Amino acid sequence: MILSITEFIGHFHPVLVHLPIGILLIAICFQILVEKEKYKSLHVAIGLSLILGMISAVLSCITGYLLSNTGDYDEQLISKHQWLGIATALISIIAYYFYKKKKLFLKWIMLFLGILIIITGHLGGSLTHGSGYLTKGLYKNSISNIQIKPIANVQEAILYNDVIKPIFQARCYSCHGENKQKGKLRLDEPNFILKGGKDGVIVLAGKADESELIKRILLPKENDDHMPPKEKPQLSQYNIDLIHWWVNSGVDFNKKIKEFQQVENIKPALLALQTASAKEENIIADIPGKPVKRADAFAVQKLKALGVVVIPVAQNSNYLSANFITAIFTDKDLQLLEPLKDQLIWLKLGNTKISDSGMSTISKLTNLTKLYLENTSITDKGIKPLRALAQLQYLNITGTNTSMSGLMQLKGLINLKQIFLYRTNVTGKDYQGLKTIFPTVAIDTGGYKVESLATDTMLVKPPLGK
Repeated sequence: MILSITEFIGHFHPVLVHLPIGILLIAICFQILVEKEKYKSLHVAIGLSLILGMISAVLSCITGYLLSNTGDYDEQLISKHQWLGIATALISIIAYYFYKKKKLFLKWIMLFLGILIIITGHLGGSLTHGSGYLTKGLYKNSISNIQIKPIANVQEAILYNDVIKPIFQARCYSCHGENKQKGKLRLDEPNFILKGGKDGVIVLAGKADESELIKRILLPKENDDHMPPKEKPQLSQYNIDLIHWWVNSGVDFNKKIKEFQQVENIKPALLALQTASAKEENIIADIPGKPVKRADAFAVQKLKALGVVVIPVAQNSNYLSANFITAIFTDKDLQLLEPLKDQLIWLKLGNTKISDSGMSTISKLTNLTKLYLENTSITDKGIKPLRALAQLQYLNITGTNTSMSGLMQLKGLINLKQIFLYRTNVTGKDYQGLKTIFPTVAIDTGGYKVESLATDTMLVKPPLGK
């Protein structure tokens, strides 16, 4: 409790610190003016300004010290700012003493006080906004101007260094960089990212939906834990998709993009990186533009208690994604999804024990745009109820007992864009028929074969004489 009270008091520092700056600078201006005969009457105002300034300076030092103990700032920079702030408070007290004693060299003390205020204030600005904040808008390589530039050959780019790091630089370093570490979290170096902050690890390799970094990014902007804070420039959905993919792919800092598995929903983002021509609205076309009310919190909590990961699909969106990948449940448990039928648009049921009987419940979730059913016991009988999902754009039935006849039942789904059916009962002979039934749908049959080249094999011979 004591720690929380001191932190609470410390957070008043940004409010109080502007008082001594303004009041003492006014006192300095009055001191300059009283050198002229017609402004001699301002002499009284100097004393009032100095006493108010020194009191507010002392209070600023106390709250600043308490704020520094949170560990959110660079230690060297905070130390310089802290001691110069104390010096400013002491000199203001000395200046008031000389004012009362009517010392002639008061004006030199005031000059020194002005220099201290400027230097101390500059260091405070560096702590809050980052070093070089005064001139950052003048240079193309400043943090505020950093953008993900088009990459000529995106497959040869390093995912972290060329894509993820620039996003962090532009949107995260001001709070989680070298000068400031809000929540004791730094995102400017790989080892700091893996270490996390005061609340622990923020990225779980291969588990983006369970990672604190992703959860906080996807919180509503009004939430105090939302990242970045609502008053800061926000991540675009384009940025979020790339970060999500990077975390899900293992939080690797060295691999090239071509070395990662490139899931379908990230391919448009990669294309945008290379061509700089893809529009963001095309990348997130499977998120409805129509607003929806917030989901029933009790219904969401019941699913989470079962082990289901339920998160917003995008920043500041009430639309939801439900991931059952780590949950143990039955077809009956799918009924828990019904209260979320307006908000739920992405449903991940891959590698679970659901059966055809659960599909009648899924058919009631009419806003679904993505449905993952890979490696389940679904058959053609379970495909039939999916005809009710008029908004469905993405369907993954890889590794299921479905066939051509089952898929034909979906031909009325005009919004369908992608079907994944590797290791199903769909045969090579059926493929052309499917293309006729679904002329605008990208049908992925998997089973890719990569041509072997002579250069792929290295012949190793033992050294001569052995």
